[in-house]
Amino acid sequence: MVPIPERFPRGNYVLLYDPLDGSSNIDVNVSIGTIFSVHRKISKGRDGCLEDCLQPGSRQVAAGYVVYGSSTMLVYTSGAGVHGFTLDPGIGEFLLSHPNIQIPQNPSRTYSVNESYYERWQLGQQRLTNQFKVDGELSARYIGSLVADVHRTILKGGIFMYPADTRNSQGKLRLLYEAAPLAMICGEAGGAAIDGRGDILDLMPTELHQRTPLYIGSRDLVDKAGEFLSDSS
Repeated sequence: MVPIPERFPRGNYVLLYDPLDGSSNIDVNVSIGTIFSVHRKISKGRDGCLEDCLQPGSRQVAAGYVVYGSSTMLVYTSGAGVHGFTLDPGIGEFLLSHPNIQIPQNPSRTYSVNESYYERWQLGQQRLTNQFKVDGELSARYIGSLVADVHRTILKGGIFMYPADTRNSQGKLRLLYEAAPLAMICGEAGGAAIDGRGDILDLMPTELHQRTPLYIGSRDLVDKAGEFLSDSS
């Protein structure tokens, strides 16, 4: 945590963020981004504390991400829809380019998961991925940069999955500053996000760097994932 320096006034909010998501892809020029989450301060003291950070995603007042790719784009929600703003380098301002984003429900959707971990997945995850292949309604797309994969999923439809496995039994993504803010954005865009059992936004964090599995995207596909995962050991 980074406290506000003494010379500055205190506010009523706490900010959690992943400053450079996908940083391992910088050397190969793959899109990376920044993810952020805003909560109201709930502690009584003058300064913020860990209690202010350890709140479920359902209490977020705002969330967003920035994608640094062929264009720089800010996607943001404060609980009243999702809006995208593209940076115009000529004037140095973000301009509204994608108002009222809604996840499309169409046959061109994709599923996104790192299938090299297939042998480490639980049976339900293996069966789910196999079913996506058999159905033939989804194309496979995986960038390997969380913010870029989720951005595509929100704009184009589909599902992004980062399951738990035998080496990461609690999942790998951070709940507070990756999964929860993306879940709020996706929910406001008409989608859903779960950890394989329940809504990501309902999870009560117990530590700052808590990890979680993540299934996020079109609601029907996230629901389908939940069915497969709950029906296996």
